[in-house]
Amino acid sequence: MTTPFPFTAVVGQDDLRLALLLNAVSPSVGGVLVRGEKGTAKSTAVRALTSLLPEVAVVPGCRFSCDPLSPDPGCPDGPHEGGGGGASRPARMVELPVGASEDRLVGALDIERALAEGVKAFEPGLLAAAHRGILYVDEVNLLHDHLVDLLLDAAAMGASYVEREGVSVRHAARFLLVGTMNPEEGELRPQLLDRFGLTVEVAASREPDERVEVVRRRLAYDDDPAGFAARWADEEAAVRQRIVAARELLPSVRLGDGALRQIAATCAAFEVDGMRADIVMARTATALAAWAGRTDVLAEDVRQAALLALPHRRRRNPFDAPGLDEDKLDRTLEEFSGDDDPDNDPDPDGDGGGPGGGGGGGGQPEPDEGPAGDGAGARPEEGEGAPAPGGGGEQSPVRAAEPFRTKVLSVPGIGEGAAGRRSRARTEHGRTTGAHRPRGALTKLHLAATVQAAAPHQRARGRSGRGLVVRRDDLRQAAREGREGNLVLFVVDASGSMAARQRMSAVKGAVLSLLLDAYQRRDKVGLVTFRGSAADVALPPTSSVDAAAARLESLPTGGRTPLAAGLLKAHDVLRVERLRDPARRALVVVVTDGRATGGPEPVALASRAARLFAAEGVASVVVDCESGPVRLGLAGRLAGELGGTAVTLDELRADSIAGLVKDAQRRAA
Repeated sequence: MTTPFPFTAVVGQDDLRLALLLNAVSPSVGGVLVRGEKGTAKSTAVRALTSLLPEVAVVPGCRFSCDPLSPDPGCPDGPHEGGGGGASRPARMVELPVGASEDRLVGALDIERALAEGVKAFEPGLLAAAHRGILYVDEVNLLHDHLVDLLLDAAAMGASYVEREGVSVRHAARFLLVGTMNPEEGELRPQLLDRFGLTVEVAASREPDERVEVVRRRLAYDDDPAGFAARWADEEAAVRQRIVAARELLPSVRLGDGALRQIAATCAAFEVDGMRADIVMARTATALAAWAGRTDVLAEDVRQAALLALPHRRRRNPFDAPGLDEDKLDRTLEEFSGDDDPDNDPDPDGDGGGPGGGGGGGGQPEPDEGPAGDGAGARPEEGEGAPAPGGGGEQSPVRAAEPFRTKVLSVPGIGEGAAGRRSRARTEHGRTTGAHRPRGALTKLHLAATVQAAAPHQRARGRSGRGLVVRRDDLRQAAREGREGNLVLFVVDASGSMAARQRMSAVKGAVLSLLLDAYQRRDKVGLVTFRGSAADVALPPTSSVDAAAARLESLPTGGRTPLAAGLLKAHDVLRVERLRDPARRALVVVVTDGRATGGPEPVALASRAARLFAAEGVASVVVDCESGPVRLGLAGRLAGELGGTAVTLDELRADSIAGLVKDAQRRAA
């Protein structure tokens, strides 16, 4: 077994180290979500934490880690006698792979034995192994929705329930949830995001000396893991002892009314949802005081708790950047400083330096006052600004209009792609539509079909009692239909014909709305743009709608309309993606007015390119951006050649789109 990398040897990452240590002191803080770019030692720091955790007392032989002082009365391995002696073992960190099955997470019942013998033969899963320890999910943002649902249930109830056709098992599952993720690969569902007590942003150091030290320590560890760990053993022991001391001090820490008012005022000022943020801040501030060896919570503890507990709770949609305005935080803490904390007088000298006083910049407006673009720094509207240097008529990027709720666009037929929320698919979860013989391990029993298969053979099998004699060949797997996530590939016309009509802001708003819908439906997205004389892959297929929104916002316009180049580039993207992820079906959304002016024979080339999609049965929707009293209907003609349907920007919001898409699906079927 490889020696774990010492926690004290991790260079930098002060916020991450502190967040992990606070959870070690007080597991009720609720875990940590670590966000950061790849290669920043997120996983290394998390895995190294286990060596610092105190040992756990357990009931000998219990597979569910029951506490000998207060065992779980419903433990499947019980009942256990309370107050008895127990054994000690090191604290566990259990890793949940993103591709794990439901049975691997919650455990599995032997259905065949349950039906034939009436016994609960239960094999515990990862939730049972993580009880009273740490459950670690690397790349937690890629976790499938059905596993997220199970995690949410267990985190909310502190227990895991396994039910299979009337046979059920329950066991305690209280764990510290720690996740790491790269935001470029997509965001978390809001419900799971809120379950993490603290969040930390991690980035690689830009200081050469610190980077050198990181490399030096990593190479030393690779050469001699045991020797490297031994060199840090004394520091590890000191930190471990400090954690034990902080845990013992924690019940004596006083959280005064002044600190509570600051916590409540801060959560209200930053408009976080619900009350969980207040509770997490209170627990974090208390843990900070215990970690510092104090019995009173100070304003500095409340401030640090806010920086760790609030940034991920302020996001209203996936395009909001996480973070906290520290100036606003300081003003709020000063305004609501409590009498029980003498260090927090907002204006001890009476010089008006507190909130609303003269020390805030000579009466200058705050940076967030007034709507964006009201001053001299406002961006020119599309078509009004001077061409960018060397841009050949290129206009400066324009802001997207406010996103809106769109109607559902889906791929016709039934797929077998990754679980999501857009198109119909055969999945492991959803409504039961039939039964078949299991291919591999049985995961979802179809009870009626199993009984029907076994019933004709009961006399031949010598059945004499009331129980049904069931054999392996009788078992039937339930066929289920749910929803899948798709690849939504946006093909956006950024030519001069779009900018000249001052429509790019509305177009970007529509695409942004569709991106938000793709995020909610767990799709992958890609972005192809065309303008001038060529098309570009602005964003290869990814799960990060944030990245797509950022590329869209900076998209310039101008030049001719090489529609054929855009379609051919999109076709090439789909071809490559089919090799990488063959089960994921695509939905192509072409955003254009239908004009084709770039290259030789532009209209004929665009027509031939469109027919490639129709020949391969690729689902497509054309968002018609044509406006004005005279309309040529070119987008509708393009939709016909693609084998899809056309909708206007207004219809993208309207109820009528549902009928249009259904008509297109019927035509494709």
